[in-house]
Amino acid sequence: MPSVRKRFGQHFLKDPAVIERIIGAIAPQPGQRIVELGPGQGALTIPLLRQLGELYVVEVDRELAAALPEQCADLGRLHLLRQDALKTDFSAFGPAPLQVVGNLPYNISTPLLFHLLRFPVIRRMLFMLQKEVVARLCAHAGTPEYGRLSVMAQARSQAQHLFDVPPGAFSPPPKVHSAVVELTVAPEASARIENFDRFTELVRTAFSARRKKISNGLKPWFNATQLQQLGISPDARPAELSVGDYIALSNS
Repeated sequence: MPSVRKRFGQHFLKDPAVIERIIGAIAPQPGQRIVELGPGQGALTIPLLRQLGELYVVEVDRELAAALPEQCADLGRLHLLRQDALKTDFSAFGPAPLQVVGNLPYNISTPLLFHLLRFPVIRRMLFMLQKEVVARLCAHAGTPEYGRLSVMAQARSQAQHLFDVPPGAFSPPPKVHSAVVELTVAPEASARIENFDRFTELVRTAFSARRKKISNGLKPWFNATQLQQLGISPDARPAELSVGDYIALSNS
């Protein structure tokens, strides 16, 4: 069995009850196109492939990738891509709806989520993440957890914290607690954003000056009068603006 590589942030899921619960949440059905990220030692891969008959997996670790085909022999068609998920073009997997699932390495989870949110072809994501990251994905405006990731995720999807997972469910156990989150992407939600690149840049700029008034943080684009015309207080901090406020700012 391939060894753990710390540089990839690997913590392999071992608990059969947790695995069964995650598979139940994914609810795989034959004919669905699902991509698993970071299949590791195949804890989710094997039951997914058994139920789907066909599965795409993206694995950057060459040792783990080399072991997967033998583990999955006779279970179905395994399409293995040995590459970095952060550099993967998910539109290449075909038209919508595409589902992406996995136990994500904690050291790249946030940039990976930003990357995945750029692909309209993805309609559902279900991930194991650090519990604090799940809290940020689901946070409401005005709370300490609310930030750039909250806005970007909720602008395109509905985030739902499904359940927590203790460190003991993994080998080796991580130093943090984990949780499973589901992101359901609504095409009509994405359609509200006229220019996603502009929206991304505006949100990034706003939260790069999180403690400043929004009128100062977005000074290159808006003055106080323009903000007031959009129903936004110039004295508000970035974390006090709703997702709808950021969409309105971007579209204007």
